[in-house]
Amino acid sequence: MKQEKSCGAVIFRQDENARRFYLILKSTQGHTTLCKGHVENNETEHETAAREIMEETGLTVEFIDGFRDVITYSPFQDCTKDVVFFLARVSGGTLTCQPEEVADARFLPFDAALAALTHSSDQAVLQEAHSFLRRL
Repeated sequence: MKQEKSCGAVIFRQDENARRFYLILKSTQGHTTLCKGHVENNETEHETAAREIMEETGLTVEFIDGFRDVITYSPFQDCTKDVVFFLARVSGGTLTCQPEEVADARFLPFDAALAALTHSSDQAVLQEAHSFLRRL
């Protein structure tokens, strides 16, 4: 059985009133998702997530310690895929979509971001991240 691994993050920013907005990507394939991508070479999970975030969105981030969530599913027969998600605050860059993979990207309040996500597994990760931030 083939094993794949991707890493990404629930990415957020806060406004001057401490309201959080979460980054949601609409892929060129039509689904709405969180930022993630395949591990390359000998990258660490955080290196993969940071690279994918930069490639897909043009943003740099600061990872929030203590949050790591893993989704495991089968994208096709005889293949298992783990997707590792971290939690990250935007620290720089300008939001720019990678045209090969991202049709649109926007920051949304929690409820709108949750409703926009296509897959229930992404919704669960966003809910976990939002709950984690509320406990800080």
